[in-house]
Amino acid sequence: MKSFLLSICLLLSLLLQPSILQAKWKFPPLPPPYEYGNLLINRTSEVNQVKPVFFSHWSHRVKYACRVCHLELEFEFAANSTPITEEDNINGMYCGACHNGKEAFAHTRDNCDKCHSGKISAGQEKFAELTKNMPRTSFGNQVDWVLAASLGMIKPRYVLFQESEKSDMNFRNRLELQAEWNFVPPAYFPHDVHIRLLDCGNCHPDIFNIKKKTTPHFEMDYILEKKFCGVCHLKIAFPLNDCKRCHPAMENQPGF
Repeated sequence: MKSFLLSICLLLSLLLQPSILQAKWKFPPLPPPYEYGNLLINRTSEVNQVKPVFFSHWSHRVKYACRVCHLELEFEFAANSTPITEEDNINGMYCGACHNGKEAFAHTRDNCDKCHSGKISAGQEKFAELTKNMPRTSFGNQVDWVLAASLGMIKPRYVLFQESEKSDMNFRNRLELQAEWNFVPPAYFPHDVHIRLLDCGNCHPDIFNIKKKTTPHFEMDYILEKKFCGVCHLKIAFPLNDCKRCHPAMENQPGF
């Protein structure tokens, strides 16, 4: 009986190895840290014989919370789905809201190449300098951005168009999400961490419609289809490969 129980424990520990879990769900391969979160905006660039725009989340997140771009400036979460035009930027919309010569370098002909580089890996040296003293993690940019903000190492602005920062977001509800496999420990969703960067309207009701979808349907297969948490936690926020960030009890599992 004892040997049988040991065998079961061994089997479960093997099944809970990150490599086994990641193989089951086929997590997307991770690029180098300086490329994680980088985008090439190419909705109309090449059509108009212009190099695509290079955009790095890491260089912007040190200055602005996610809601600034994805709520106030109305950038869609999906790359190349926002109808940005040159005229819009010149008129102070989208990128032009900041790239006006005051908040950031101006949207002028002399600065075209700063954005229209066409290179997904642009800014490698800047990334190294920007992050050299940041708290580390093992995945994504290999920077713990939340901890960096908590320590005051970065101070991203929560609002762009108001004179003072919004300070009444104090919702601290922590959700427990049971895993689809009984032997996988639950995941936890902390609202307080997310509202430091996002607005309620970023997630509800379009991504998380609680009445229609409910928490039992937040399965990993759906997340890997860029639904629910996968909208951000595949290529921008820390990646799903970092199992322990959501399933903290996995730290106590053999092999983790």
